[in-house]
Amino acid sequence: LTLRDDAPFTRHDVVTYLEEKMIGTRLIFAGNITRQPAFKKVNYRVHGDLVNTDKIMNDSFWIGVWPGIDLDRREYMVQTFSRMVKEIAK
Repeated sequence: LTLRDDAPFTRHDVVTYLEEKMIGTRLIFAGNITRQPAFKKVNYRVHGDLVNTDKIMNDSFWIGVWPGIDLDRREYMVQTFSRMVKEIAK
């Protein structure tokens, strides 16, 4: 998932809220890899401003999915997302 630029909350807000409600999340290891410490001494070429890769790196995350997510768990996730938007978007 990627948050919109005008979202009334940050990725940190969302991930923290979901994790507190036992909904697993993971940050995406993607985006602007040139900003990773391992690339400090690597010789590479950049084409463009990488604004989209920065967006993914800063505002995207995964929610947990696995084959055992049944209807009850999916409904819990949907209800939790709905409550989260109402609670932290104030």
